Amino acid sequence: MSTPGFDDRDGVIWYNGELIDWRDAHFHVLSHALHYASSVFEGQRAYGGKIFKLHEHSERLIKSGKILGFDVPYSADELDAAADLVVKANGLVDAYVRPVAWRGSEMMGVATKGSKIHVAIASWEWPSYFSKEAKMKGLRLQIAKWRRPAPNTAPTASKAAGLYMIASLCKDASMEDGYDDALMLDYRGQVAEATGANIFFYKDGVLHTPTPDCFLDGITRRTAMELAAKRGIKVIERAIMPEEMADFEQAFLTGTAAEISPLSQIGDYSFEVGDICKNMVHDYDDLVNNKQV
Repeated sequence: MSTPGFDDRDGVIWYNGELIDWRDAHFHVLSHALHYASSVFEGQRAYGGKIFKLHEHSERLIKSGKILGFDVPYSADELDAAADLVVKANGLVDAYVRPVAWRGSEMMGVATKGSKIHVAIASWEWPSYFSKEAKMKGLRLQIAKWRRPAPNTAPTASKAAGLYMIASLCKDASMEDGYDDALMLDYRGQVAEATGANIFFYKDGVLHTPTPDCFLDGITRRTAMELAAKRGIKVIERAIMPEEMADFEQAFLTGTAAEISPLSQIGDYSFEVGDICKNMVHDYDDLVNNKQV
């Protein structure tokens, strides 16, 4: 028996200011967003019924919309309240939350003037992006074919749906080849990020992470830097070339979906799932579950 798709589930979705039945959350096939990728979104997680760093996510959704040239028609506080309502109305405790804003069907063509901005928020039970066993064994990444674009060729500071097309291509290709995910380089050939998560490397007591000048400075990325600082670990943001991975001892991904996920391999480079990775996983778990860090 096949698993129902995301269009065929019980529950409610917040849609343009009101809760509606999950199966009624439709939009028209001629919506601008479907044809021209005029859509932005967020990924959030609720732990124990509370969405982690919710307000930061709501503010980023609004910022992403502005970068794409539209105003999300709700304040960050209103988006916060709507997200909390969706989690509660669906009876969820530990869950994934997906706000999305998009241009509607009022205009069809490259021009956007006159199009209405729609907003929806859905939430569902979703375990960790990678299983606990796979994470602590260390994920294996393939080096991707596609690269992150330059900031003068795409709105790279926005969490825009269109920017994830190449991420999907890379993710699918890596899984077909037996990997868990892919490492994407940027337009200069420098290390950028995984398909949906930022990356950190460790050697000689210091963490190194790529400067986010053509990809998102993730909320979980910043959280990991704060956790490292609490342990007295220095974090250096800088350009990292692929060949430098030969000298790093440990590596891990950070993201709302990925949380903190240690790595054992990237292409031909191998890493230890050592104490730094294990401590970061532990500290993050404690933080999101309101334990002392």
